[in-house]
Amino acid sequence: MNQVYDVLIIGGGVVGSAIAREFSRYKLKIAVLEKELDVCCETSGRNSGVLHGGFTYKPGSLRALCSVEGNAEFDKVAEELDVPFRRTGKVVVGFTDSDMQSLLKYKAVGEENGVPGLEIIDKKRLEELDPSAGGEFAMYSPTSGILNPFIYTIALAENAKQNGAEFFFDNEVTGIKRVGAIYEVTTTKTVYKSRWVVNSAGLNSAKISTMLGIDGYTIGGFKGEYIILDKNAGRYINMPVYPAPGPTGGFATHATPTVDGNVLIGPDSELVEDFEDYTVTTPSFEDLIIDGQKMFKYVKKEYFIRGFAGIRPKRINKETKQALDFVLEAREETPNAINLVGIESPGVTSALPLARRTVALFRKKEKLVKNTKFNPKRKGIVSFAKQSDKGKKALIKKDPNYGEIICRCETITKAEILQAVHNSLGVATVTGIKNRTRAMMGRCQGGFCETRITEIIQRELGKKETEVIYSKPGSAMFTGKVRI
Repeated sequence: MNQVYDVLIIGGGVVGSAIAREFSRYKLKIAVLEKELDVCCETSGRNSGVLHGGFTYKPGSLRALCSVEGNAEFDKVAEELDVPFRRTGKVVVGFTDSDMQSLLKYKAVGEENGVPGLEIIDKKRLEELDPSAGGEFAMYSPTSGILNPFIYTIALAENAKQNGAEFFFDNEVTGIKRVGAIYEVTTTKTVYKSRWVVNSAGLNSAKISTMLGIDGYTIGGFKGEYIILDKNAGRYINMPVYPAPGPTGGFATHATPTVDGNVLIGPDSELVEDFEDYTVTTPSFEDLIIDGQKMFKYVKKEYFIRGFAGIRPKRINKETKQALDFVLEAREETPNAINLVGIESPGVTSALPLARRTVALFRKKEKLVKNTKFNPKRKGIVSFAKQSDKGKKALIKKDPNYGEIICRCETITKAEILQAVHNSLGVATVTGIKNRTRAMMGRCQGGFCETRITEIIQRELGKKETEVIYSKPGSAMFTGKVRI
């Protein structure tokens, strides 16, 4: 590729997409390289979907600063980007004297970090806030909330694209070299050229850092499994319910409602070497049930839909395995490179604050000219299921495709599927449609609608049946013709 970009961002997760959006506020040629076939395929989409308050992170740390900052601005951000979000609050529950001491400690930490409204509450107040929550007492964080991490990442990427950024999928970076004042970044597809490179590669951030010439970082992949409960369980929970943090400050299994009405139980935590090991296991499920029932009274097998796993890219001390703070740096010995390493939880909450700090490092070296055409607003796909009867009739009158239901469990219409298929990022996978619409996320998990969605993708994009991909390269939906 002969074009020379001003900024080349490696990684299209929530942070990489946020960085692209922030750079698109200025007159720059911006490109994002993503090894998967869509944004939000790894850590950014495989998490609890919580907007964190910032009360468990070391005062003065980058994690603490960005978490508190990102939390405070999110009402505005969600409105601009049309992202489903609810500021539900969160309770961190305890049972023992040791738990109380932990809550008092983290209440003090949170207050030092600037987290507003933290309070210790008794069982009576806890039952008023959420009758389904376990615990004898709790710390209440009123500013915590829940959001859809798929839609948030997609919205950041779409808004960046809308403002001029380019996204290149299925482009895994295999090498980086600097030729004069230009970086040449080799991928599995081609070679990209850019004056600046930003490493926001998540689980592969230490690997990309080494390619840039910055050694010494170790990423530990901490795998966590989850159980998804259906909406019949979701009606009983009002807010995320977490257990009191242990000595290291980490949380064990918690119960979290989603903005769409489900409940997530998890995660557990296991250090793994394979960063693509998203298997779910029976022993983990059994442990999640036991631990989850302490947080939420309705962890019952009749509510189970499915399980999934995510992997957090923690920066760790190689010898002690101790988790370390986020890294965001620009080194003199590696000119025109900005390095983000170990961005894990609360990465979703911290994405835009990290993006602004990335742009600030760029500004130290170069003058930025505002993009006067920058538009911070993005409109998502209108959810038919969430409309009033009057609203549904109006949508059908405007577009008859709203009158045809494709996903019965989630009441997703053909109009919504079509909008998702023709998304601005050019994503054509089945999971890409799933993440944009919630089709296949209901009780039957796609048993009714998956083949219909595949047929729509095939027809609308002119693909052969063997060319429709589920999620990753090689995951073809069909090997030949089938009868629907």
